[in-house]
Amino acid sequence: MSLIGIGEDGLDGLSDASRRALDQAEIVFGGPRHLELAGIDGRGQPWPVPFSVQPVLEQRGRRVAVLASGDPFWHGVGGTLASLLERSDWQCFPAPSCMSLAAAEMGWRLEHSVTLALHAAPFEQLLPHLAPGAQILCTLRDGDAPAALAEWLSARDLGATHIHVLEALGGPRQRGRSARADDFDLSDIAAPVVVALEPSAALLFAAPGRPIDLFAHHGQITKPPMRALTLAALAPRPGELLWDIGAGSGSVSVEWALAAPGARSCAIEPRADRCDQIRDNAARFGLSTRVQLVPGQAPEALADLPTPQAVFIGGGVNAEMLQHLWQILPRGTRLVANAVTLDSQALLITWHGTHGGELLKIDLAHAVPLGRMQGWQAVRGQLQWSVTR
Repeated sequence: MSLIGIGEDGLDGLSDASRRALDQAEIVFGGPRHLELAGIDGRGQPWPVPFSVQPVLEQRGRRVAVLASGDPFWHGVGGTLASLLERSDWQCFPAPSCMSLAAAEMGWRLEHSVTLALHAAPFEQLLPHLAPGAQILCTLRDGDAPAALAEWLSARDLGATHIHVLEALGGPRQRGRSARADDFDLSDIAAPVVVALEPSAALLFAAPGRPIDLFAHHGQITKPPMRALTLAALAPRPGELLWDIGAGSGSVSVEWALAAPGARSCAIEPRADRCDQIRDNAARFGLSTRVQLVPGQAPEALADLPTPQAVFIGGGVNAEMLQHLWQILPRGTRLVANAVTLDSQALLITWHGTHGGELLKIDLAHAVPLGRMQGWQAVRGQLQWSVTR
């Protein structure tokens, strides 16, 4: 199988090796636009709807070409096919990706730019990357999407963001235009489209302990200072999985996923109203694919979950749960539990005495009006136990 990257310039942009592989193929798979760009007729096989690579896999043993936009391994079909085939089954002839073409058009260093595939993802995935001075390149779904993005930015007080709309890059239809988000009036935008963003402000700061008003909640939410201390104890690393037991609003799961690239969380929560909040908060931060809601009560709800690298017990810690976790978690798993009541704190003290780790007593107070002056208002003290299994 030959994976062939093709651009908007069609056959003219293909290397000699790509052309030979295409000419020798008995069957050519691709989107209708790709097949048209390559001038494929009788040998062409459009992708099925809904999309599936199964038709390609069924052609093992035959000479097959698969056309993809630009680099097949940048959010393309290349990664999917490579994961299902032996390395000896395929070869690849990449063309410049749309990100490379966009960076060249803008004069931006690609290694200093953020590249996002928003053609099949919510705009909320921009949130962690929006900051003055950032250079963000995004693919979008179609010609109507840039106006929708401008409206989304303006609704979040980012109307001064400059949006550079880059259409049909690398081909005869290429065109580039720019507008501010709050004054976006571009029309007749041709797909495929990439936008280059120069944000006017930042919406999120990088450290955990983000403000409560960013989250949906009914009061059952880990407060920002406690959340920051909890994330520090959990120590998230790229690609790791967290079990967030008694997730409440899911704020710890959200902060975990934002803390490291590819970090994921299973948010376990028995109450239906709180499950709705977890879904809402995951969507607000563009994390619906990385924060998995698990309705149910631990430890029963843990049975079929993938093995985590860290576990947080934010509510309802009890001896049965700790005993179950200690039995099923592999060595090296980090466990953090917070307790408010005297009973649960006594339990954590006992487990600390048996299994070690670190105990942290946390007493917080906020300044509040007291007559014409101010005084301290204490919040309920908490005990945090962190240990490595």
